[in-house]
Amino acid sequence: MEPDQFAERLAIIRKRFAAKLVTRISDTEAALPTLVGDAPGVAEAVATTHRCIHELCGIGPTVGFDATGRAARTMERILLEPCRTQRGLTAEEIAGLRAGLEDLCNAARADSAAHGFVWE
Repeated sequence: MEPDQFAERLAIIRKRFAAKLVTRISDTEAALPTLVGDAPGVAEAVATTHRCIHELCGIGPTVGFDATGRAARTMERILLEPCRTQRGLTAEEIAGLRAGLEDLCNAARADSAAHGFVWE
């Protein structure tokens, strides 16, 4: 594949990733109340949120959103044990996740701007 073709394809993937970031972050924020406690469905909500954040960890740096990937990795570390043990988050974990979400949002804004995307 020619370098120009590769750059064009990467730009398309990067644009698609950036467009989905706002939704992923807002969906994660909306899910926060469902991630605590031991009610039915909490473990599944934790697993779903973990998968969403895990994808950001891998895809972000691959398409040039390094800060986004690092911020997501911090959140993933918080979600990993509750996901593995199929339980809701503790008060400390949810507080860490909220702080991580703010960092993720800031990182996504910065990475988006660096690639010429407007954060919506």
